[in-house]
Amino acid sequence: MSSLNTKNMNLENLFEIAVENNASDIHLLVGKSPILRVSGDLKELNDLPIIVPELIQKMIKEAINEKQYETFIKDRELDFSYPLKNGTRMRVNLFWEKENMGLVARVVPSKIPAMKEIMMPEVVYRLTRLNQGLVLVTGPTGCGKSTSLAAMIELINSERGVNIVTLEDPIEFVYKNKKSIIKQRQLGSDMLSFQSALKHVLRQDPDVILVGEMRDLETIAATITLAETGHLVFATLHTLNASQTIDRIIDVFPPYQQPQVRLQVSMTLAGIVSQRLLPKKDGGMVATREILINTPAISNLIRENKIQQIKTIIQTSAAEGMISMDQDLKRLYNENYIDKETAKQYMMDPNSLK
Repeated sequence: MSSLNTKNMNLENLFEIAVENNASDIHLLVGKSPILRVSGDLKELNDLPIIVPELIQKMIKEAINEKQYETFIKDRELDFSYPLKNGTRMRVNLFWEKENMGLVARVVPSKIPAMKEIMMPEVVYRLTRLNQGLVLVTGPTGCGKSTSLAAMIELINSERGVNIVTLEDPIEFVYKNKKSIIKQRQLGSDMLSFQSALKHVLRQDPDVILVGEMRDLETIAATITLAETGHLVFATLHTLNASQTIDRIIDVFPPYQQPQVRLQVSMTLAGIVSQRLLPKKDGGMVATREILINTPAISNLIRENKIQQIKTIIQTSAAEGMISMDQDLKRLYNENYIDKETAKQYMMDPNSLK
């Protein structure tokens, strides 16, 4: 690492350092040396040069084309993916901070993990084998949503001969066609917006559609409609649990539309996987998940706007494969994946853990 200096430091070798150190992210900020996030903790690489405005501008200019750079200057934000020589990809976000350029990059492994490797519950396998419906993967930034979705898509790719279309910003995991054919479309280069891509995707003969993020009313409305028209649709939201996810979807619509949207969601929703990443006792990270399956009881609560009662149904519906976050945290603690302090930190009712 110490062989790098301001003259030979570029994004490629910094990203390689992140991969070598098993980091999930790398931060570049003016006035600091590069910073890695490893097992959830930030670690500044003090043996590397401090980033100065001229250096980060030079590194960014070398990594993107002229059109992307112009967009970044105009919009003050830019997302793009950056492939490394070893097959690993980086999901990069450029931004401005105190009138200086900044960068955060997420490490996207070259190998798509199997569902078993990320300890995905058996009920989620059933969700991937549906022919239609809306499957949502939710959680805060950096909780492994993209990895979980990639594992689900890869399971379908391995089991069924279907046409899968992904709409991403930017493309992260790269799939190889197995039994399925997979068309990956990237915002900016392959499509102008999620809304326009969703509007035209039905003409591409899809069976399965992945929407990278439901980020506004138009995208949410189009995604629900696609699930209504007999497709299996996967999407993500930045919400912490199933109840909040349903509230967020419905609340984005004007009040006069909400009864209709509640009805649509009650009929199209297949399941919600809400997850967070926690530090494991022996190092590394492990996912804890709340699972909601849209049973008749859940569907009825959504329709009647009794969202607050969903939590109780999840807690008492283990037979249907549902599990609350607190129940899953207790399982991870009992199976010795996490310590008691970590479990209690993330539980809604920490006193229930003896």
